[in-house]
Amino acid sequence: VLLPEDFNLDLLNDSKQLSEKIREKLKPIIEDLAVTFSVTHIEPNKIDEINILNASILAMQESILKLNPRPNYIIVDGNRFKPVESIPYSTIVKGDSKFMSIAAASVLAKTYRDAYMDKIHEEFPMYNWKQNKGYPTQEHREAIRRFGFTKYHRMTFRLLPEQLKLEI
Repeated sequence: VLLPEDFNLDLLNDSKQLSEKIREKLKPIIEDLAVTFSVTHIEPNKIDEINILNASILAMQESILKLNPRPNYIIVDGNRFKPVESIPYSTIVKGDSKFMSIAAASVLAKTYRDAYMDKIHEEFPMYNWKQNKGYPTQEHREAIRRFGFTKYHRMTFRLLPEQLKLEI
């Protein structure tokens, strides 16, 4: 998300600190006021291939390449990133609570993820993605035991806890 210099939105904060209702309220405001924004979806098989951290970085890189205009400088939440073309960048731990543009990107990422979860819930309601948003709740794990995996599950993610065994 590239925001105008004078952007200020009191409710905007780290998306993990905001309710789903507030994030949904902020989404159209961010989209309307942003200079430019982009959201990229990475498929589960690609995540399995490159791991979740690299998939997150890839999604950020692809999103940045779609921005028009391109940013002169990139700030990223966390402590890992890989360069995009020759654009300089900084990683900022807890950046989504320190910079509006990172917080805005975090809100868009979560609201688009939630919309995706709602969509796949329609196809496979037994996994209750609409409620768990992709987190492996006990209910979701029970659905996997009962119905198996879908094309939306990441196979490298420990979907079911391993059975403990005693070394006797």
